[in-house]
Amino acid sequence: MKVYQSNEIKNVALIGGAKSGKTTLAEAMLFEGKVINRKGSVDDKNTVSDYRDIELAKQNSVQTTLMYTEVNGTKINILDTPGFSDYVGETLSALSVVETAILVINATVGVDATTENAWQQAEKTNTPVVFAINQLDHEKANFDQIFAQLRDYFGEKVTIAQYPVNSGAGFDSIIDLILMKLLKFPKGGGTVEILDIPASEKGKADKLHLSLIENAAEGSEELMEKYFETDTLSIEDMRTGIRMGMRARSIFPVFAIAAKQSIGVSRLLEFIQKSCPAPNGPAGEKKSKTGKVFSSNPQDSTALFIFKTSIEPHLGEVSFFRVYGGNVEEGMDLINTRKGNKERVSQLFVVAGKNREKVSKVCAGDIATTIKLKDTQTNDTLSSLKAPDEILEPIIFPEPVAIMAVKAANSTDEEKMGAILHDMHKTDPTIHAGLSRELRQMIVKTQGELHLNTIKWYFDNQHKIDIEFYAPRIPYRETITKSARADYRHKKQSGGSGQFGEVHMHIQPYSENMTHPTDFPVRGKEDHEMTWGGKLVFHNCIVGGAIDARFMPAILKGMMEKMEQGPLTGSYARDIAVYVYDGKMHPVDSNEISFRLAGRQAFSTAFKNAG
Repeated sequence: MKVYQSNEIKNVALIGGAKSGKTTLAEAMLFEGKVINRKGSVDDKNTVSDYRDIELAKQNSVQTTLMYTEVNGTKINILDTPGFSDYVGETLSALSVVETAILVINATVGVDATTENAWQQAEKTNTPVVFAINQLDHEKANFDQIFAQLRDYFGEKVTIAQYPVNSGAGFDSIIDLILMKLLKFPKGGGTVEILDIPASEKGKADKLHLSLIENAAEGSEELMEKYFETDTLSIEDMRTGIRMGMRARSIFPVFAIAAKQSIGVSRLLEFIQKSCPAPNGPAGEKKSKTGKVFSSNPQDSTALFIFKTSIEPHLGEVSFFRVYGGNVEEGMDLINTRKGNKERVSQLFVVAGKNREKVSKVCAGDIATTIKLKDTQTNDTLSSLKAPDEILEPIIFPEPVAIMAVKAANSTDEEKMGAILHDMHKTDPTIHAGLSRELRQMIVKTQGELHLNTIKWYFDNQHKIDIEFYAPRIPYRETITKSARADYRHKKQSGGSGQFGEVHMHIQPYSENMTHPTDFPVRGKEDHEMTWGGKLVFHNCIVGGAIDARFMPAILKGMMEKMEQGPLTGSYARDIAVYVYDGKMHPVDSNEISFRLAGRQAFSTAFKNAG
């Protein structure tokens, strides 16, 4: 496999709604670049992108797939992302490492909720966007209507770069407003016929060409001057202006395609190669947590970012990375900057779906995979320097929106279920699972119902474990409504030194403007915010040395234990004011554990009395 240099690489993500044709477009891109010699289809379950069992079963993408194609000596890395918003983590991880997002629109559907979601993720990551209106060979396709929707939803910077001449069942021709030519595509791919724009289209093409030039020139004073002087721009100047505008997200070009028939695909690839931002330019920069900028410079120290982890049969964990500085070579030792541990990059692979090719080196700006890293996960940085400013900014994954309890139908599978859920979080950080101490249930947090169904599918079909989702218990809180007092003596004697501690306390409901009892001289006060909400306010009212000050932290610790496991139902307790005002010690037998247990029991008794 050829090693591509930094100036021979482009990185794009295919984003958009389900059924917009992203996977079909990816297949056509690989076919046009001669990476494959026959196109598969989603219906026939033989595409490069959707190779996983779950994707074959559901006939839609579930994970992001890395692929590549080649155009005029340039390697174009392609990340095909799922369309459903439950898999938003996959979209975000892909957008975090590319310079261009191709937002694919179904010409028979237009802008829908999943389109808007994809756009929002590109906004979050500040990724340049190209719109590709797909399926223009469908009889219900309406390019003008879809373009009007794009303008309505995403603004006037959405600019036509191509439009179809004959959309519908016979679609094969496009007016290209950069080349100012009519492009006629043979169905199924092949050599494009380049023709002059017919007279019937000349007026429309000239008007749209002028609009494209104006938007392309807008971000550059030099290009604006050229445009004012000549009333036009050369093709190279247009490419420069579009690239600058895309980087600034001030222009969003619109392309016309029918991916299933390969119509418009070769021209879209040429546009990516010649006009889209490069990985070693401003759009490919990534900052560290300290603000240091990594610009995919091959002369810099080596720095790579792990943006995705998968677990593959016979391989184990596969780490997907983008190189942001220097070059990565097989056998290189790097430092995980988050943990400080050394990782050896034993093997490097360029992948197209499940197909892998070994390479000896991966250059700055490129995307590849490695295996068998010891202790590295998604969002980690591997660097040749052990320096904290080398930690690249992480992907910010969204908070969960669906929370369910889960259990194995067979209790003997509970431990295995927990381990599998842990692995699922590794491969999809938007899945969170853990045992809730409060609810005493295994809780799973996801992005929605489809996400939960995906988890269920893996357990049913891949792991052969029956699991059940159900509503989690209600997280109750305990508190008190009135004041109460209690005391407790902990005494234990079993030969040798024993245990002794006696604690007297008063408790009452806590509030900001509460009235304090006047019969206790407060010598010390501690406010403790509970992680689950509310407060415990602890007052030391001991006088005369009844309890040494060194035992007060132990008393507090005992009370904290009962706050975490409330005296009434075992739920978290909150908003309690405590006054420890008396007690007793033994000169030999008193110790921290004695007062922790005495404080715990006195608090529990007082709490029950005050309920």
